Amino acid sequence: MEQKHHYTGLTDAQVLESRRKNGANVLTPPEKEPLWKQFLEKFGDPLIIILMIAGALSIGISCYEFFGLGQGAAVFFEPVGIFVAILLATGLAFYFELQADKEFTILNQVNDDEPVEVIRNGNTTQIPRKDIVVGDIVILNTGEEVPADSELLEATSLHMDESTLTGEPMCGKSVNEKDFDKAATYPTNHVMKGTKVMEGHGICRVLAVGDKTEQGKVFEAVQIDDSVKTPLNEQLDGLSDWITKVSYGFAALIVIGRIIMYFVTNGTDCFGSMEQVAPFIAYVLQTLMIAVTLVVVAVPEGLPMAVTLSLAYSMRRMLKTNNLVRKMHACETMGATTVICTDKTGTLTQNLMSVDEMKMYGDTPMEVLAEGIAVNSTASIDFSDKSKPQILGNPTEGALLLWLNNKGVDYRSIRESVKTVAEVPFSTERKYMATVVESVALKGKKVLYVKGAPEIVFGLCKKTSVDKQLTEYQNRAMRTLGFAYQVLNDGEKAVDGNKIVADELCFIGIAAIADPVRLDVPSAVKECVDAGISVKIVTGDTSGTAKEIARQIGLWNDAKDTERNIITGPEFAALSDADLLERILDLKIISRARPMDKKRLVETLQKKNQVVAVTGDGTNDAPALRAAHVGLSMGDGTSVAKEASDITIIDNSFSSIGKAVMWGRSLYQNIQRFLLFQLTVNVTACFLVLCGAFMGTESPLTVTQMLWINLIMDTFAAMALASLPPSESVMKDRPRDRNAFILNKPMLREIIGVGGFFFLMLLGMLYIFQHAEVNQLTDLLHLQLGAKGHVSTYELTLLFTTFVMTHFFYLFNARAFETGRSALHFKGCNGLLTIVAIILIGQIAMVEIPGLQQFFNVEGLKLIDWVIIIIGSSFVLWVREIWHLMTK
Repeated sequence: MEQKHHYTGLTDAQVLESRRKNGANVLTPPEKEPLWKQFLEKFGDPLIIILMIAGALSIGISCYEFFGLGQGAAVFFEPVGIFVAILLATGLAFYFELQADKEFTILNQVNDDEPVEVIRNGNTTQIPRKDIVVGDIVILNTGEEVPADSELLEATSLHMDESTLTGEPMCGKSVNEKDFDKAATYPTNHVMKGTKVMEGHGICRVLAVGDKTEQGKVFEAVQIDDSVKTPLNEQLDGLSDWITKVSYGFAALIVIGRIIMYFVTNGTDCFGSMEQVAPFIAYVLQTLMIAVTLVVVAVPEGLPMAVTLSLAYSMRRMLKTNNLVRKMHACETMGATTVICTDKTGTLTQNLMSVDEMKMYGDTPMEVLAEGIAVNSTASIDFSDKSKPQILGNPTEGALLLWLNNKGVDYRSIRESVKTVAEVPFSTERKYMATVVESVALKGKKVLYVKGAPEIVFGLCKKTSVDKQLTEYQNRAMRTLGFAYQVLNDGEKAVDGNKIVADELCFIGIAAIADPVRLDVPSAVKECVDAGISVKIVTGDTSGTAKEIARQIGLWNDAKDTERNIITGPEFAALSDADLLERILDLKIISRARPMDKKRLVETLQKKNQVVAVTGDGTNDAPALRAAHVGLSMGDGTSVAKEASDITIIDNSFSSIGKAVMWGRSLYQNIQRFLLFQLTVNVTACFLVLCGAFMGTESPLTVTQMLWINLIMDTFAAMALASLPPSESVMKDRPRDRNAFILNKPMLREIIGVGGFFFLMLLGMLYIFQHAEVNQLTDLLHLQLGAKGHVSTYELTLLFTTFVMTHFFYLFNARAFETGRSALHFKGCNGLLTIVAIILIGQIAMVEIPGLQQFFNVEGLKLIDWVIIIIGSSFVLWVREIWHLMTK
């Protein structure tokens, strides 16, 4: 291998010039269809088409009434109202889809902000991927994604995954001409944007960025995956199909009922002349229009929008709690999680490594130890802020470099002064790394330096007793690293095929590295355990260290837990599938775990019908992240880990995982609340219009009135209930059964009970209006029923307004369903308050403004009636509140 060079990278001025000349390192997304075309696509929805047909029928009826019967221009108000309602419904749906799409686009762009390690102004630092420019010197480590097309300057055992461009999952790279593969798709000394480092490390110089890269030439916009059919999707699809079929049945019965009532009212000899036939045809068209509109009202076309809005809102808010949702289905699935398999470092601990103690054995010179630490490492230190240097790369290795720096040793000058002869990169299987150099500390002699798990490194050395010291450090939850070296004779081989073959290694000592538990983790773990979620620690660290960390976070209890609750990786691998299935739920800690141990753990838990979430930050974690129901990668994890995951925990903290569970559960409840409200309205509207059809020729609700109800029920309710903030109370519940039907028993009882009550109340009002003349609601105090008669427009307005206002107040009840809170709890619910204000103002406007009255076939109400309706309808809310206080 060549001696390492000193790279200074670009200056700030050169960066600006390069960006001006070659552009930014972002891919230009393909052009989307113009907004007008996207809006017109909304009219392709089958229900909107049905509604437009109903509107066309209404125009036909109005034309007949205007031209044939000589009625006034007011007959056209209803069809105009229908088309206004169509435009309003499609317009709002279009707007909120645009908002949701905007949220997803923002989330997709987060990838451009991933940090990249570069050398600029002679200092190693990190910058966002989008800020990379042509000429930048980039440092590549295992698991990272190449930020731009580049030429390699150095490469050590470098193997790339080029499958995103060539389909080749493993491709060797080198800077030595003798290793060049002339048949390779891309030059052996080039690495391409979007490919990933699977093994080894290197340094490269950027040749092309953004659209000019190979990836840019074949770029297709990558959206967050929303095509995954989750159990929730399947349930909602099935529910929608069932409601649609039932609504068709109601529509058919309404047509039959109204035609029967027409003949009952007008007799069967109503076809004597064209003048008698024409009204019947108009009546049938009106009946069909009412039936079609009821189908539109009953079918939950707002459900997909409610789900999309809930997801978009949840994803945006979750980002503020350090959860970057990469795949939409993960939002819902997190709420059903029963087991979390978490790693230790950085998730449970602060990942602020510092050398607590360096225990030396023998008489190894400090210069040798310093050289071994400096050259046998892939980490770097960013000295941009002299008062607070930042570790770049592996935190454990960085802690060692900072320890050297605190002793006045500059690791950079040591690295640049030695000549590297061979390297063995660290792997989780070997648990050590090794470097052979021509040493400066030992006057040009070849020296093999080894660093890794103490028991592994110790096993390679001439024996010295270190067991007692190791146990002491591990019982203090210290991470330990062992060091060894061997001076090589001429011709003596130290490594062969990424394995150490030297057998005269001298053990230097042990570094005890402290990484304190995050302050918020004990409470976060307790929250998850109290929520019925089992937490399991899977770590490559020793049993002693893992157990001490588990004890500190409240997961391990010496009085209750036994050896049955902890296992090492080798012991885990030795268990048969049957034995593992029998023991799996009892395990709390797997120490010295290997990559496939984690994957096997996940798959075995899934066989036990557990919903599993897994955390991981390394390339070796990718199989487990993919296998889990929800994969949670860490913010400072490798690109491979992030790509395999569903959610990225930006701050690496376990408490953020608890928040993701809370959001998932709340999201599911928000969708349940929307269904509760919509189906309650459905029950009321369908039965009222159906019974009204058999009670007389006048429909209790007109087409435009039903469309206003539909707008409240679908669009506004979806907006109001989808944007409700999460409730911490959901963490007191047990995990829901992922396969349970979304309409649970309490929901069904409330839908039937409340919907049935509203229906009977309104049906009673309709019966009274048919058999008594009511000019204002106070007339009910001295009611006298008589023969069946015509229901006046004023009476129908009273009925319609009562319908809307009772459901207006029920919206508050629906949003508080199963929260254990008051329906008047409005903290964080500004969106809900805005929407209920729109509904209330809209209802008053349509009843009282003359220009709108004709659209909705209503008359202005007396003030006393408004007072009675609002106060009377509000009992829907007050009864619930009193019951809540009594059962609290």
